[in-house]
Amino acid sequence: MYTHLSLAEREELYALKKAGKSLGNIAKKLGRNKSTLSRELKRNRTYTRGLEKISTLYLPCRAQEKYKKRATKQRSQASWKGSGVLLYVKDHLTDDGWSPEQIAGRYCLDNPGKKLTHETIYNIIYAPHNKKEKLWTYLHRHKKKRQKMSGRNVHKESRIPEAVSIDKRPKVVQRRKQLGHWETDNVVGKQTDKTALSVTVERKIKVTIMSKVNKGAQDKTNKLIARMSKLPKNLRKTMTADNGSENTKHKEIAESLSLLMYFCHAYHSWERGTGENTNGRIRYFIPKGVSIDSIDEETIQAVEWKINNTPRKCLGWKKPIEVLEEIMQNTKTSDRCTSR
Repeated sequence: MYTHLSLAEREELYALKKAGKSLGNIAKKLGRNKSTLSRELKRNRTYTRGLEKISTLYLPCRAQEKYKKRATKQRSQASWKGSGVLLYVKDHLTDDGWSPEQIAGRYCLDNPGKKLTHETIYNIIYAPHNKKEKLWTYLHRHKKKRQKMSGRNVHKESRIPEAVSIDKRPKVVQRRKQLGHWETDNVVGKQTDKTALSVTVERKIKVTIMSKVNKGAQDKTNKLIARMSKLPKNLRKTMTADNGSENTKHKEIAESLSLLMYFCHAYHSWERGTGENTNGRIRYFIPKGVSIDSIDEETIQAVEWKINNTPRKCLGWKKPIEVLEEIMQNTKTSDRCTSR
């Protein structure tokens, strides 16, 4: 296990170096790595100004002071040294399924003035000494190594009757600056299942609506209309879907909810990025291969609650449900003022 140089080692390094010993010989004598000593000499050197030029010296006492100052600063800013921080991270990672970025963002929101970055959390998750804990298994993608995502270049035309292409969707939807634009999809379990999971998410505030539905279009249509009709009209503007057969009743959805329906190009899942991201979050709780038939409605609603109560970076680390409640409250206040 690595330990920092002690004052005695620094003094011996200084003496041997002054005696003309090579860094390799000094390293053998101290039982240290040569690169450790080289870094020590460069990092903790002292600059002195003479009459004509600036020179550098390595002084053990000054080197020890620099080390102590640096260590104190790191402890005051490092996320894992403070009381309860590691417990905070592990609790939200293992129990709530939050990502490192969500944990870091929410921690800073809950603890003003304190710092914690997602990179620090990732370093801990993938640190060699934490291999036995397998903390990476609690990440949304369950990756042993961090990987980049890439899409496919397949393109086919939609087979949904009277489908309106996403190419005709207003550009304002793409920017995620306006409320009321949704994406919908079905999450499937086993191919033999008779049911699927309908997932509909708002693009800006990430509020998610989940329902267990029978495979086919009518049940999804009925449940989607029942859930979304409870929302204010200003939260129902457009909906973007894929080309699955469960969306063939799109005209009924559009008319009942007074919104416009648009369809992605076939096999262009990245055109519904918010929905795909949400599906990945759901897979943390309902892994691939798990039968949707075996999951009861209570469990599905519990997963929906978890998703909507997870802090999001795009919301300033607020939770989607918090933002929705603020919007609903503002809408009621506005309606009361208008009616007077």
